[in-house]
Amino acid sequence: MDFRLSEEQELLLESLRELIDRECPEEYIREHDENHKYPSSFMQALTDNGFNMLGIPEEYGGTEVDILTLMLVAEEIAKQGVPTYLYGNALAIDDMLTFGSEEQKAITMEYAKKGDMAFCLGFTEPQAGSDSSALATTYTRKNGKVYINGHKTFITGAKRSPYMLCMAKNPEETDKSKMFTMWFVPMDAPGVTIEPLPKLGMNMVETCEVYLENVEIEEKDLVGEEGKGFVQLMKNFEIERLMLAAGCCGAAQCAFEDAARYANQRIQFGKPIGTFQLIQEKLTYMAIKIENMRNMVYKTAWQKDNGISVRLSSALTKLYCAQSAFEVIDDAMQILGGIGYTTDHRVSRLWRDIRSQRIAGGTDQIMVHIAGRAILKQYAN
Repeated sequence: MDFRLSEEQELLLESLRELIDRECPEEYIREHDENHKYPSSFMQALTDNGFNMLGIPEEYGGTEVDILTLMLVAEEIAKQGVPTYLYGNALAIDDMLTFGSEEQKAITMEYAKKGDMAFCLGFTEPQAGSDSSALATTYTRKNGKVYINGHKTFITGAKRSPYMLCMAKNPEETDKSKMFTMWFVPMDAPGVTIEPLPKLGMNMVETCEVYLENVEIEEKDLVGEEGKGFVQLMKNFEIERLMLAAGCCGAAQCAFEDAARYANQRIQFGKPIGTFQLIQEKLTYMAIKIENMRNMVYKTAWQKDNGISVRLSSALTKLYCAQSAFEVIDDAMQILGGIGYTTDHRVSRLWRDIRSQRIAGGTDQIMVHIAGRAILKQYAN
């Protein structure tokens, strides 16, 4: 495998860096993070410069690129200190291009053109986090309509998204493998109630409780095939986990570079702290972890682009990158000392934001469970 960037990829990332320098400096990020504001002007700039249209087929006005290129963009955004939880088009595009109806695809791509996400992911429930099979939200049919009832929680972007990709079960179905179905639920429909949840980080996008009470939708709002919700969910998670891993890699690189520069500048005991072996040891192992993260992300993206199953590799990559990124950023904070713990330095924001990645898209423990079963299956005979 050759992971040297093509000339087109190099130019793409260079233009992205220039855009972030111009439209999203650290002061802008800090202001929006502190005030819990969505960075609308930057997201519009991403769209105006074509980045939110990457991966979208030409027929919808986009630019078709491979998964690896999308991961490179996600990594670079995070490397520049910008939270990649703002950049989720690759996830939405893959979901809808695979399972959506023509109408659903058109809606999703139209919002992407405006720099917005068409839908939030409505999977998690109070009693169903890691245990997706415990989902209790139901759909029932009456007089030619479909009615959704349930309670979703930890739904990122619920207040901004016009739709929810909602997983619900058919209470009349006894076969668990056919019980769950995805629906495209309008968030402004009668019966939808949204309540924001306070949280530690990810301040530029809200996380919410969503209550669904007799929410009326149409049969055309079915996403994919009825009864195939879990199969579709597993495919969704593959790309989501890879995107999270790419963001973790970029954020770790951002913190690492800040720490290395500081180690060259900070004078203690009459010399730069970077001359001390304990600081050098931290930086060395931080660099090793970042290299491993990058290699795992690129290889998994390459596998996805080449039609190779990434069920195991996406779980391994997400697990390693989420854990290692937090370790790298934590070490960066240690090197920075007191200044790293203040909100004046972006490492403190990276530190609290990246912690969520060991929970989102499947916890560390679930990644071990998925990977462990897959590994054992390989050696069953």
